[in-house]
Amino acid sequence: MQTLKITTVGASSGVILTKEIMAQLKVKKGDTLYLTETADGGYRLTPYNPEFARQIALAEEIMHDDREILRALAR
Repeated sequence: MQTLKITTVGASSGVILTKEIMAQLKVKKGDTLYLTETADGGYRLTPYNPEFARQIALAEEIMHDDREILRALAR
């Protein structure tokens, strides 16, 4: 388990990510992280935008279901 300490960053608060944590998350300075609530009341920190992932899954479903229509429109 990794622990993070809350620290002051200007007029806000933040956490410091160690090099090891950044390597595990596969992120670098300047990347965006997303904090989402889990079903059990916990939180998940991830570099992947869950809303974007949902939209891509929906688009893939539409492309699969309507592939004949899309082929006709591509002509």
